[in-house]
Amino acid sequence: MQTLSEKEILLHIRQQEPFAAVIDTGAFSIKVDRYIPAVYTAIHAGHTLRKQFEGRLLLDQRKRQYEEDPYTGIMLGSFPIVLQGLDSRYLYDLNRPPEAPPYEKAQGKKVWLPPLTARERKENVSRYDSYYRVLHALLTILETKFSRCIIYDLHSYNYQRITTDTPLFNVGTHYIDQETYQPVLDHLQRRLLGAEFPNITNRAACDEVFPGKGYQASFIHEHHPESLCIPLAIKKVYMDEISGVAYPLILEAVIESLKQALSYNASYFSRRFSGKRIQRSLFFAEESSKIIRRIDAALYKVAKGADTLRYINPINLAHERKLFFAKHCNYTPQFYYRQLKIDPFVFREQIYGIPVDNIQDVSIRQLYRSTIDMLAQKVDLLTTIGTEHFLYNSLRFHGEPRAVDIQLARFFIAAPPIENEEKQEYLSASDCINAFQKAINDYGFHCQVELSSRIVARAMVSSARRKVLINRSAHFTETEIQALIHHELGIHMTTTINANKQGLKIFKLGLAGNTETQEGLAILNEFLSGNLTLSRIKMLAYRVMAVHMMVQDYSFSRTFKALTDDFGMSKEDSFSTCVRVYRGGGFTKDYLYLTGLRKLLQLYRSGTDLQPLLVGKTSITFLDTLKEMLDRKVVTGPTHLPLAWKMNVKSNPILTYLLRSIS
Repeated sequence: MQTLSEKEILLHIRQQEPFAAVIDTGAFSIKVDRYIPAVYTAIHAGHTLRKQFEGRLLLDQRKRQYEEDPYTGIMLGSFPIVLQGLDSRYLYDLNRPPEAPPYEKAQGKKVWLPPLTARERKENVSRYDSYYRVLHALLTILETKFSRCIIYDLHSYNYQRITTDTPLFNVGTHYIDQETYQPVLDHLQRRLLGAEFPNITNRAACDEVFPGKGYQASFIHEHHPESLCIPLAIKKVYMDEISGVAYPLILEAVIESLKQALSYNASYFSRRFSGKRIQRSLFFAEESSKIIRRIDAALYKVAKGADTLRYINPINLAHERKLFFAKHCNYTPQFYYRQLKIDPFVFREQIYGIPVDNIQDVSIRQLYRSTIDMLAQKVDLLTTIGTEHFLYNSLRFHGEPRAVDIQLARFFIAAPPIENEEKQEYLSASDCINAFQKAINDYGFHCQVELSSRIVARAMVSSARRKVLINRSAHFTETEIQALIHHELGIHMTTTINANKQGLKIFKLGLAGNTETQEGLAILNEFLSGNLTLSRIKMLAYRVMAVHMMVQDYSFSRTFKALTDDFGMSKEDSFSTCVRVYRGGGFTKDYLYLTGLRKLLQLYRSGTDLQPLLVGKTSITFLDTLKEMLDRKVVTGPTHLPLAWKMNVKSNPILTYLLRSIS
């Protein structure tokens, strides 16, 4: 951030030039990414004392911080126009009239010894006046451009000394024309109440703790009466108000909730009162692409080799399969795996050393943080393949079926066969390759298809090699081949190619939770193409039950027998299902296909736009963030879409009914 004089700052504002600067006196900072009808201020965020005042303030740092508003400046980092006070309010208080004397007592004790001189007070007042001249010039320009604007005057308050229950968010309305702006206040309260915080009750109120009589609100009311200033005080639940130490998880949640609530509210205000419909994405800070790309490149350099399936597929599968059946299915396969080329200690050190906190926008920062945590867990998983610790790490990484998932699986298993699901002849793996090659031409992208004897699934996409692998020993019906095409090409290969065209490589690595989303999209795609059958859904349900049995400590052969004897699966399908679940030492991933389908069906039937999920290996968890990133051109839209999305196929009514009942 550059250092500018007041004159230079005012010139930038008058010429409507984007800039970010600390005024040369050090009194405050200002950031203007773009000129929009919304200004965000944190006038009590400052903690600075100039050298001449050090040793004269009788309060230690902790006591001084108690009456300041720590972290409120950080809370506004996601917005495009921010003014932040940098001086401590004990020198002068930007929220008191200019003639008000500095604080002489705090918490019943003297503040200054010796007291500030007249000359020092005059110097402080000049810094105070400078702030208000800049604020006035900024609001004047914005009102010329938009007729009126909204100002969020952010503060915090100590609540532990208050004996009654207090709201998490308090809006002060003293200077607000409520007859005109009550809809904006109601909208803001609804948005604030929509946020959830761990172990904290969220409540928003007006004038319950502070009525909003501060000088900044008064100044704006007098000099810019058409604009709306909303004093907003946040309860200091995000920190220890005595020690000043932040609670990082709560602070991050507060920052995210403010970003969402204030951006929606500013967009609502602009539609109703500025005379212009301004896209909500313009109420977010202009994130530096250089910072994100630098962090993204560092992350990809460290994590690009952490491919789970490459390491978890047994290299002696064919041999162990033969031995299992030779011993009449009373044998636990002894699988071997590729050697890991990753040093887990170096990996964790490098990946957690990436300076993600340099990302200004809280939503994008959380996206990268979550992905880093996910990748660290993935390496923990990979380093324990073939050991007794693998199942524990798999449970951490993928979770396990919940009661509702098991109930859903049993629901489908119990469903009677659909009579008009035609029986078809089985085709070879070579026939499957021919069908895939034709489909690749239809999609218009380049990838390879080849046979493999090392994969557990009947088909899978190798994203790193841009290949579709077909299980050499598998056989397929025509419907199954088409389902696989829409599954593997329509989603897995499409998102691989879309990810390769993104400027950010995180979409090649995969966001946290991408497995469930990818597989849910892929099964949904089978349904939209008209190739999803009840038999296929039952297979997904069997996988859920197999994972459940494995977690309940069933042996490989016991689960195999349960699948064949209790559920009527063929021995080949039962063996393949058990290999999928028991490989590595207990791989719980397979229950996510059915849960992913349920979640994606809910979104699809609600009319949610799913295209943002196709920009790469994404996750439902970050759908709103992906939409923001697309709006802000941080991410480019998907160049390839599933062909099934353009089809108008009439699905089997019984299957449609069954799926509707779960979504």
